[in-house]
Amino acid sequence: MKVNKVRFIEPGNLPYKRSIKNLYTYEKYIRTPSYGLMTLTTIAKTIVDDSYMYSESISKIKWDDVLDADIVFIGIFTFSAVRGYELAQYIKNNSKAIVVMGGLHASMNYTEAVEYCDYVLLGEGDESVPEFINAIKNDNEINFPGTAYKKDGEIIFTGKRNPPENIDIIPNRHLLYNHHKMAGHNTIWPQVHASRGCPHDCSYCAVVRHFGRRVRTRTPENVVEDIRQAIDFYDNRFPSRLCKVLWITDDNFFADRAWAASVLNAIIESGIKYNFTVQARYEVGFDDEMLELLKKAGFKEVAMGIEFLDDKDFKEYNKKCSYDEINRSVKNIQSHGLNVRGLFIMGADNHEKGAGDKLADFVIEHNICGVLIQSMYFVPGTPVYDENKDNLIHKDWSKYNGNVVHYPKKISPYDLQLEIIHASRKIYSFKRLMHAVFKTKGLSRILFIGEYFWQKSVRNDLKKELSNLK
Repeated sequence: MKVNKVRFIEPGNLPYKRSIKNLYTYEKYIRTPSYGLMTLTTIAKTIVDDSYMYSESISKIKWDDVLDADIVFIGIFTFSAVRGYELAQYIKNNSKAIVVMGGLHASMNYTEAVEYCDYVLLGEGDESVPEFINAIKNDNEINFPGTAYKKDGEIIFTGKRNPPENIDIIPNRHLLYNHHKMAGHNTIWPQVHASRGCPHDCSYCAVVRHFGRRVRTRTPENVVEDIRQAIDFYDNRFPSRLCKVLWITDDNFFADRAWAASVLNAIIESGIKYNFTVQARYEVGFDDEMLELLKKAGFKEVAMGIEFLDDKDFKEYNKKCSYDEINRSVKNIQSHGLNVRGLFIMGADNHEKGAGDKLADFVIEHNICGVLIQSMYFVPGTPVYDENKDNLIHKDWSKYNGNVVHYPKKISPYDLQLEIIHASRKIYSFKRLMHAVFKTKGLSRILFIGEYFWQKSVRNDLKKELSNLK
């Protein structure tokens, strides 16, 4: 079969619309197009003439273009699975394109995904995407590891595929439709993913199941070049951009300490002057040398996966830390002049009424600069999903985006949703907004103002779901 045209689609939020508000602050959605899917689009471009990507959070899909493709790849997370299935069915019904699904949800739940498409590619696609394209080109049978498809009504699974070793691929951001029109706006941040995998095994985390526990890294030189290209794409052509922050999106950037230090030193030696943020576990808070390197390299904050505030919860979900360690880590990070952003989960078995106040009081008392609060999430294939699959309210994946979707042990779903709303409202109160406006400076002020409005929209969405939780 002749293959000249390949399209990649990221289902997601409603398309971006330019407005005065979203030029300077977050709007209803944080729009961060999939770095992984952009990488795959770039890899495909090396073997086909025409490879391009659409992200629904950026723009509408040009259907005349997509329906004319030879192969269409659709990458889905759990919250975008329903929309992804809709797109797959529409393409299958209206074109001759081969429809392939992948991404975290499809990989973890391929027996479901395969009902909506021609093939499912499981795991990372760096090697399987070009292998698939070449197999179709040469009319070869799809029998390499990491694929699933239906044949004569039976699901064929070809076995697990080993993760790729070479991940030194810099995505071509110009291959994302309409991305350039948003690049200068404050509703979207530059991203770089420098490593994959995490050695830990928290029971709610799908990342370990998808990327594995062995950490694979890009070369420091490659990471720096990616950072240069991202900054050029997003900011150098848009000097009016206020929120100039680049997000290192690794799930655990410091898992390989020596490598992390080499990347930070490479950034310092490069002379790049920019504002960076990075995700981390609490352990980095006890590494004074690393914290100083972060500060010197231009990092302004550490986004810490705190998750819980009770030792019982840490133990229950196999997160190896304690409240005391979290407390000391936050304080030490701040003592080095770095802000701490907190990522929290509500809806643990131990949570009850008052959990929202407890979380908000911790954030305010410890001067956490911003938060992401999610209800306990259940991705098929994770231990927490397997343990609670009979305790879920529904399997409408589109609502697995922060909403309460299970029956907690000590609180009703309705009351848990109220606790999440209350915590957000207390953290992002008008009083704290005024403090940010008049008492803080620079990036901290811009981020809090933006998050204040974003959190309001999040709370409105959570409120809409309350009637379904009674």
